[in-house]
Amino acid sequence: MSKKLSDKDLKDWKNFVKSKDRIIPKDINSPATSKNSSIFAIDLHGLSLDQANKFVEKTINECFEKQISKINIITGKGMRSKSVEDPYKSSELSILKHSVPEFISSNDELMKKIKNIENTDEKNSGSFNVYLKSKNKFR
Repeated sequence: MSKKLSDKDLKDWKNFVKSKDRIIPKDINSPATSKNSSIFAIDLHGLSLDQANKFVEKTINECFEKQISKINIITGKGMRSKSVEDPYKSSELSILKHSVPEFISSNDELMKKIKNIENTDEKNSGSFNVYLKSKNKFR
């Protein structure tokens, strides 16, 4: 079954293909592609809470070692969560949006490497930033 793309989707696709912006695949479990950058982004869409927490912990540790100063963590807004009976998967609680920052904050070893955790602006409320301390100042 073939479905015709809307004009907006077609325009967005053409802009995407022409764009020189680099997309970091979330399947790569290492910020190694970002060695010379002071900002790294990860996308947690499609991951379970356990997978997301493990991925975030690994990413924070690797970024700290590589002296990356800022990690943008994209959780999504939780608008597509389908399970109402499980509060950790409900659309009201937006499982990753709230649980991942809580996981980070409650992990003492990670918090030793973090300066600040900050929500992004209201328009982009499906992500937050983690600012890392300098490895040279770590104690």
